Amino acid sequence: MTQAPMLCEVSTKEWNDWHWQIRNRICSLERLENIISLSYPEKKALISTDTSLPFSITPYYASLLDRNNPQQPIRKSVIPTIYETETSNYEDEDPLSEHADSIFPNLIHRYPDRVLFLVTDFCSTYCRYCTRSRIVGGSDNFTSQQAEWDQAIEYIESRPQIRDVLLSGGDPLTLSDTMLEKLLSRLRKIKHVEIIRIGTKVPAVLPQRITPSLTEMIRKYHPVWMSLHFTHPDELTPETSQACSRLSDAGIPLMSQTVLLSGINDAPGVLKTLFQGLLRIRVKPYYLYQCDPVKGTAHFRTSLETGQKIINEIQGYTSGYAVPLYVIDAPGGGGKIPVMPNRIIHKDLSNLLYLKNYKGEIYGYYYRPNLRS
Repeated sequence: MTQAPMLCEVSTKEWNDWHWQIRNRICSLERLENIISLSYPEKKALISTDTSLPFSITPYYASLLDRNNPQQPIRKSVIPTIYETETSNYEDEDPLSEHADSIFPNLIHRYPDRVLFLVTDFCSTYCRYCTRSRIVGGSDNFTSQQAEWDQAIEYIESRPQIRDVLLSGGDPLTLSDTMLEKLLSRLRKIKHVEIIRIGTKVPAVLPQRITPSLTEMIRKYHPVWMSLHFTHPDELTPETSQACSRLSDAGIPLMSQTVLLSGINDAPGVLKTLFQGLLRIRVKPYYLYQCDPVKGTAHFRTSLETGQKIINEIQGYTSGYAVPLYVIDAPGGGGKIPVMPNRIIHKDLSNLLYLKNYKGEIYGYYYRPNLRS
């Protein structure tokens, strides 16, 4: 792997140390200018005070950026542009109305049997389309204090219907092994909590964090699942592959979530390459999200027809394992709603269904429901 110019003197030992990567994040215009040639929209955004979402990129992820091409997909996903200052009437700081379902600032109980536990507001690298841009990168004052964690865990303990806990944030894997183990061990002691999930983008932006000691620690608290966030095939590097292999080898099922983004991954060939690449490293493509209407993200959103067309052009031309569920996380707290191509063309009075396959060919399926002998 080729390191960025300003990092060429870094030792291999430092480069592979996730603590070093965190300490040396690129968070300023001056440091970024040593790595890439900034376009006018990028530079103006970095100077502007009108964007609330912080800017931060790990040296590792910065090394993947094209120095001279502001249209590079992964560059567009992490470098601010002035378009973030443009907002539409339908956009909102909290489009999913998570606040309305918040028991505490760090605990969201929307679905009957599961909760979302925001254990940190810190990410090593900030995606410019972040759903929680309203809270990430702040003081971390409500998520790292033990007392705040205690009240969330006590709430989970007192609700037997909660069988599934998703740790998110921010990125939970930016916590130390010690802090993460405290959470996992306490949650695993709750008898009605059947599974623990961790939502993270670390394997894509900070693969050095996936150490043998981390995976051995997590292994003790199974069943633990991980929801990984991937954007583009350029993220599927040897380092990321090794990180995912370590997680899989520790018995952690890996599912991926991808946000559909205009000019970044909104083409069937790009997403097919990404999804097939994920399968090769034992990650199941799970969700393809329509981009949430967060303030300042209009330039990332595609039409609904674009997403349906992509799924339609992938399905049948690759393994079903490589086809995620295309969903909208409904604004206002409605939850995830699948939006798939409609394959049922017609149903006649004799209960004959006319179905369209991936090639557009029509087939009949006759069914006779609820018949008794």
